Amino acid sequence: MNGVASLSAAHRVAVFGGTHGNELSGIALVGLWLRDGAEIRRRGLEVRPFMANPRAVQERARYIDTDLNRAFTPENLSFQGEDLPYEVKRAQEINQIFGPMGSPDAYDVIFDLHNTTSNMGCTLILESSNDHFNLQMVHYIKHAVAPVTCSVLLNDHPRLHYSTTRSVAKHPIGLEVGPQPQGVLRSNIFESMRLILKHALDFIEHFNGGVEFLPCTVEVYRVVERVDYPRDSNGNISAMVHPDLQDCDWEPLNPGDPMFQMFDGRTVQYKGDCTVYPTFINEAAYYEKQQAFVMTKKETLNANGIKVTKS
Repeated sequence: MNGVASLSAAHRVAVFGGTHGNELSGIALVGLWLRDGAEIRRRGLEVRPFMANPRAVQERARYIDTDLNRAFTPENLSFQGEDLPYEVKRAQEINQIFGPMGSPDAYDVIFDLHNTTSNMGCTLILESSNDHFNLQMVHYIKHAVAPVTCSVLLNDHPRLHYSTTRSVAKHPIGLEVGPQPQGVLRSNIFESMRLILKHALDFIEHFNGGVEFLPCTVEVYRVVERVDYPRDSNGNISAMVHPDLQDCDWEPLNPGDPMFQMFDGRTVQYKGDCTVYPTFINEAAYYEKQQAFVMTKKETLNANGIKVTKS
């Protein structure tokens, strides 16, 4: 177990809804907090609710021209010109407001609120295994919401990493809650997301106020592969997620277990050599990305203790 690190206070926090315009829980919460932000106010914090993709929200579409949650590449952020896709322009605007990315002026924390059609429950998404502030925060949240499960997905893979809206911040963290259909608002999903944000903001307030968080361990599911559907010679899908796998996010998939059911009834089995844990299973938004599910491996990370640097 590691020691205790002194970190700067996290004074500026943003909460993004509407990165995807058909994921309604975050849109509804951010809309609520833009009208009355009393419940997200915390001592010593500037908490800014923000609608990330207002045109997509208005259209109830995932995006207008391209996926905003993949648009924060160095190339996109540096492009010049009038004919850029809407979401690339929006990425540049967000980077100016909340960044610039990688600079001392960037916001300390961005929470990016999402819904999934997959049976994932509450899921916190981290982008680095070395961000001990975020590791301590998810540890705090997981204990605060227990016995309700809150899984942690670690998207820290050199080839499978993508350029998220939240990546502008020093400490980016995503929140997926489901299952919820696109364009639908369910009260239980809404309230689960609301509760997790409450505990996240409580953690930051405690940290800034001088509470020392001791070293701890965090169970995470590390992304190792994105698995596509079987396809025919024309590139069309030729199978569905197998019924034994459907809705089984975070459950073990062992060698020989069924993965897909071909349209002719045959079963495609998992042929790997170790147990994995699929998630984002049959996510509606990922058909266009040629992804049936994300394959993860379970591991335990050691988090340093943290305390705020005294000014």
